[in-house]
Amino acid sequence: MDAETLTQPSHEIFVHIRIIIGMILGLSVARLVSGVTRFIQHPGKEKIYPVHFAWVICIFLFIIHFWWFEFALSQTRVWTFSLYFLLISYSIVFVMLAAMLFPDEIREYQGFQDYFDQRRGWFYALLLVLFVIDVIDTLVKGEKYYHHYGIAYPLRQALLIAGATGGLVFRSPRYDAVYTFCVLAAQVVWIAVLFNVLN
Repeated sequence: MDAETLTQPSHEIFVHIRIIIGMILGLSVARLVSGVTRFIQHPGKEKIYPVHFAWVICIFLFIIHFWWFEFALSQTRVWTFSLYFLLISYSIVFVMLAAMLFPDEIREYQGFQDYFDQRRGWFYALLLVLFVIDVIDTLVKGEKYYHHYGIAYPLRQALLIAGATGGLVFRSPRYDAVYTFCVLAAQVVWIAVLFNVLN
């Protein structure tokens, strides 16, 4: 596909990119589902840590929500490699977060609480990258789209970014718990109120 073709409005280009994004996000969902299944398969071996499990739900919601609202890109008239790279990077961060929540091996840690406590810095750093890319992704969809939800979106993103930054600064289980459950509640409300219908 040459540069001239990419700059033409094309439903085929959008479908092609959606398929690639879907494949990458599918890895994330599979990782989370497989990880959660471990708690059912080995209830005595794998102990649930509420903060960790809340993040599993959060990231799952973020992934399916991302998959849902990226349909807005169907209105994109000009496709460039930089936009394509942004979307692929966005999707890859989800894969990395899912892998951080459910590593290949956890025997060197004393359960998921110990694992999360020791790897929280990396997790919050990836979360921060995710929230920043989300802002860029929203701006790419156009000024009209960015302002469609008024002050709600920039305020939400500012709080999410500030919270993730706080997670890097404050090493506190209480902070982790409060921030995690606030993010989960905010995401549920955000989807239910503003994104229940795709338009």
